[in-house]
Amino acid sequence: MPHASDSPDTTLEPIGAVLRTQVGREATEPMREDIRLLGTILGDTVREQNGDEVFDLVERARVEAFRVRRSEIDRADMAKMFDGVDVHRAIPVIRAFTHFALLANVAEDIHRERRRRIHEAAGKPPQDSRLAATYLKLDKAGLDADTVADALAGALVSPVITAHPTETRRRTVFDTQHRITELMRLRLRGHDTTPDGRDVEQELRRNILTLWQTALIRLSRLKIQDEIETGLRYYEAAFFEVIPQVNAEVRAALQDRWPGAGLLEEPIVRPGSWIGGDRDGNPNVTADVVRLATGSAAYTAFAHYFAEFAALEQELSMSARLVHITDDLAALADSCHEPARADEPYRRALRVAHARLTATAAQILDRQPEHELDLGMEPYPSPGELLDDLDVIDESLRAHGSAVLADDRLARLREAVRVFGFHLSGLDMRQNSDVHEEVVAEMLAWAGVHPDYTSLSEDERVEILAAELSTRRPLIGVDAELSELARKELDIVSAAARAVHVFGPQAVPNYIISMCQSVSDMLEAAIMLKEAGLLDVSSEHPYAPVGIVPLFETIDDLQRGSSILEAALDLPLYRRMVSARGDSQEVMLGYSDSNKDGGYLAANWALYRAELDLVESSRKTGIRLRLFHGRGGTVGRGGGPSYDAILAQPPGAVQGSLRITEQGEVIAAKYAEPRIAHRNLETLLAATLEATLLDVEGLGDEAEPAYAVLDDLAARAQRAYGELVHETPGFVEYFKASTPVSEIGALNIGSRPTSRKPTTSISDLRAIPWVLAWSQSRVMLPGWYGTGTAFEDWISEDESRLEVLQDLYRRWPFFSTVLSNMAQVLAKSDLGLAAHYSELVEDEDLRRRVFDKIADEHTRTIRMYKLITGQDDLLADNPSLARSVFNRFPYLEPLNHLQVELLRRYRSGDEDELVQRGILLTMSGLATALRNSG
Repeated sequence: MPHASDSPDTTLEPIGAVLRTQVGREATEPMREDIRLLGTILGDTVREQNGDEVFDLVERARVEAFRVRRSEIDRADMAKMFDGVDVHRAIPVIRAFTHFALLANVAEDIHRERRRRIHEAAGKPPQDSRLAATYLKLDKAGLDADTVADALAGALVSPVITAHPTETRRRTVFDTQHRITELMRLRLRGHDTTPDGRDVEQELRRNILTLWQTALIRLSRLKIQDEIETGLRYYEAAFFEVIPQVNAEVRAALQDRWPGAGLLEEPIVRPGSWIGGDRDGNPNVTADVVRLATGSAAYTAFAHYFAEFAALEQELSMSARLVHITDDLAALADSCHEPARADEPYRRALRVAHARLTATAAQILDRQPEHELDLGMEPYPSPGELLDDLDVIDESLRAHGSAVLADDRLARLREAVRVFGFHLSGLDMRQNSDVHEEVVAEMLAWAGVHPDYTSLSEDERVEILAAELSTRRPLIGVDAELSELARKELDIVSAAARAVHVFGPQAVPNYIISMCQSVSDMLEAAIMLKEAGLLDVSSEHPYAPVGIVPLFETIDDLQRGSSILEAALDLPLYRRMVSARGDSQEVMLGYSDSNKDGGYLAANWALYRAELDLVESSRKTGIRLRLFHGRGGTVGRGGGPSYDAILAQPPGAVQGSLRITEQGEVIAAKYAEPRIAHRNLETLLAATLEATLLDVEGLGDEAEPAYAVLDDLAARAQRAYGELVHETPGFVEYFKASTPVSEIGALNIGSRPTSRKPTTSISDLRAIPWVLAWSQSRVMLPGWYGTGTAFEDWISEDESRLEVLQDLYRRWPFFSTVLSNMAQVLAKSDLGLAAHYSELVEDEDLRRRVFDKIADEHTRTIRMYKLITGQDDLLADNPSLARSVFNRFPYLEPLNHLQVELLRRYRSGDEDELVQRGILLTMSGLATALRNSG
């Protein structure tokens, strides 16, 4: 693995300039030292465990990869290394480079901490995306309390955890990586030994050996139960510690600035999940899975509370002979009749709360956590009563000089109960509108309302659905003879209703309608909720614990989204639903499918336009709009730096609230351990506060001309993209042959099928495999294709237009962010490797026809980026990614070559299980290395 001679002092365009400066070399040398250390230990481990022959192959691949980067050998020469390689030798090579990618992630994360410490120690102003910087901006703005209170009413920042096929790491790998991170953190602080006296480097060797001897992936196909477990592990790893802390910090900071304004009385950061509730195209989600997902989440919350109570009972040992207590605490403690603790009122009070929580768990959970305490007490009816008892303990401590004790574990537990309740996180339900239509049609026919609902016009559908929703009468009874699909769907919604009843309304906060294209699509979901007892708008006091959330995904749907929402709100019945939810309406925007539909620039602009229109709709109708951004990790699915992305939203689009999907390896990169989780949540909060309270668009009165420019550019980009993806004969065949998209579905990757329907259409393919496949082959097509042609054609009609784009790049966060994110993708792409993948296409004419188009557009897009931004370096504005690309990308090279070799064998009929496993390992390794590949 890495040698000292590999330190990046050779030329790599277009990012080499960033690192060739002396300042850059000095700044990054500690990171390169960390990479060398971890790589050397990994190399030693490979040699010791697998012998010199495997080590030599790994080492030769490493050396040759760097020779490719330095243009000393042709890439084809390196590919020949693996022609016909014995799969038994290939697997450890793949594992070696995959492990190195994982360890390089650790080194980069540690380096970011190092740079932040240096920055802070130098006394420099806080950096953008830090809350400290945000507070300075808010102070400078001189905002009044009423403005802030109104803007932050109902404030919410919610990362929503979703399943992803590239996050296949097992818990053992996850935990070992965390231990390695902690050891590297000790080295960062200058420690050679652990707190218990063990040698840090020896511990690194021990943990890297454990990593090497642990299988990275499961042999069996990932089940949805595994995905539920994977999503929940982030709570113990980071969320339980960090989310209560962040909520307390930001609330205190804002209340100090605007006392008496009642800011953030509810926690602003509240996590969500899709795992186990998202059944759009996933037949594996059933009523039992919904019960498992909601029950497991609640179990995780209770297990945390029980452990905290056990610890608090040890810590708060104060004697009534030595301290004073309030009357309320005495009354609470008196419910515990334990003579041995007669003079320990705090312990007795805690045991009362602990025992009542145990009774609650026995009542609502399917399994019981450790640290139960059964004293025969009554359960808590809701988290509010538990919090009341904890507040009694807190008030007594503070009233008698023990605030320092109240501010420790007890404060964290109180904050945890406020945010996690009995439910832990909100599980969103999601289903495709086509399924709702089919099920509701069957229900209406069974009930004798209409024999053929699907034959009706939109107006007729709305009339029938509104009439049904205005009554309490159910459409079907328990004896109704329904299809398997209808029964399954209704059972799932009933399971959601059970979770709301048992764990509280926050357990299932939203029902999302995929491919929502009409008002009837929204009302069909309402019928499903009504049938399960989750909606009643027939009375004076409507009941609507679950919000109906339209998801606008294609470019056409995004353009019509505001008109659909306004038409729904024009219905008195739907308006009552929204009123029952505090006049708040959530709308989800689909970044992935809009990109797949129309390409990068067209999708980004359609999203911006949709947000502008929705903001205007919310103003006209008097509702409070909350946008839910269905972003993936990669730029092609709406990814990129979160801070910049949020600030690039149009005026009024944030309104104090932000929900955002977090997926796959991106979750691990952001939330796998407390410090990194704190930093990423802080980023979301900082951007949300700034976008809500400050003018960040920067266009002023010149907005409309800028919008007109993007209207024109987006239309051109969509035409160029459509000409390749939707109109080029054989494009689907090329895509399937030149990427591992087919293998994503055929191998044991994720619980969800790669397509919504059993077709070969691009439109039916899920966005994750679409983007993941192009990422694996290093084309990264969804993150840039069509943009270069749009810019070039527009500028060619009038040379002065270049200055217009240059001005927009300087002044408009949206435009600069779109270009910056595109540049990141282009920097991660590699058309040399993509050409190697194209050789998997047997039709030579098709191969050349499609690949040449891709290569030409790639060159054109880079040229136009440099022309508009004035930057010769694609990553001039992102030095951390520049370091990453420069230091780690040569180590991706062997993974790509081995993936092509194994794909060729697999497709030629080689059924060796190791060949399939090798392909999966290369996918996992590349996803880990790219960090936001899907």
